Amino acid sequence: MASSMLYGGQHLTLTPKGLGFNGSDLHGKNLLKMNLVGRNCNFRSKTLVVPKCSVSVPRPASQPRFIQHKKEAFWFYRFLSIVYDHVINPGHWTEDMRDDALEPADLNSRDSIVVDVGGGTGFTTLGIVKHVDAKNVTILDQSPHQLAKAKEKEPLKECKIIEGDAEDLPFKTDYADRYVSAGSIEYWPDPQRGIKEAYRVLKMGGKACLIGPVYPTFWLSRFFADMWMLFPKEEEYMEWFEKAGFKDVEIKRIGPKWYRGVRRHGLIMGCSVTGVKPTSGDSPLQLGPKVEDIETPVNPFVFLLRFLLGASAGVYYVLVPVYMWIKDQIVPKGQPI
Repeated sequence: MASSMLYGGQHLTLTPKGLGFNGSDLHGKNLLKMNLVGRNCNFRSKTLVVPKCSVSVPRPASQPRFIQHKKEAFWFYRFLSIVYDHVINPGHWTEDMRDDALEPADLNSRDSIVVDVGGGTGFTTLGIVKHVDAKNVTILDQSPHQLAKAKEKEPLKECKIIEGDAEDLPFKTDYADRYVSAGSIEYWPDPQRGIKEAYRVLKMGGKACLIGPVYPTFWLSRFFADMWMLFPKEEEYMEWFEKAGFKDVEIKRIGPKWYRGVRRHGLIMGCSVTGVKPTSGDSPLQLGPKVEDIETPVNPFVFLLRFLLGASAGVYYVLVPVYMWIKDQIVPKGQPI
């Protein structure tokens, strides 16, 4: 079932809010049970057996990891933008994964107004403009180096490309029909604020689609994840969406084919979460001041230490897909890896 969910792109609604995890095994021998509702299935409610989401509590999102800071992320992508499309995407964010993850966004009208928040090099946007006219799509990112790569792509020439902050979007309330964000939430110091902004900029009936990493269960992967950037648990995504005011919140698992459904190491692009804005106006959620402002001075020594430690931890997640690909080549098909 784990593999079918990953490869088949099954839509899931997790209920109730407290998932009641039980059972433990990092290698999938003893799998825990979770109540799930499949949207495109022949049953209304059924208990399915799926891999465990986590075996320990991750660092709270309020305690940012070393690269889960705006300035650190800015400089991290200053260098990563050079090889992003050629090194990161092949291991963590392939075209088939992208198309699978965007399917629940319901990009079914060429005239839809779409914002791609944290759009980076425009890789996800290339999937969006298959279904929506490029002139109706805005790519926003805080990294000019990433956006420079997006500007070079011919299918995106008519897109609006702007620099901006995912936690303080430069769009009016009730502006867009669709909000898409892929591979961005892991760098947000305050993910709840970013999702609240997604709610605000959408029109009534508009849909948000947020694609991001999943928290690992293997102890070494957890260690490096908590050093590098935010890897939320699936129930955290659901809670953030619901608190922001979204309805019909669903989660869809995605991942590279060569992982064969294995999720214990965490997946940098591991799930696609969607929610519908039920009414016009701002989110009912009230938040205080920003957790972090890019204008606030940063101690250069602290910045350098966080940057070096976080970037070093990120190397681990460049090696993990290589390791999984090798295992996929060696271990006979049909056997767990």
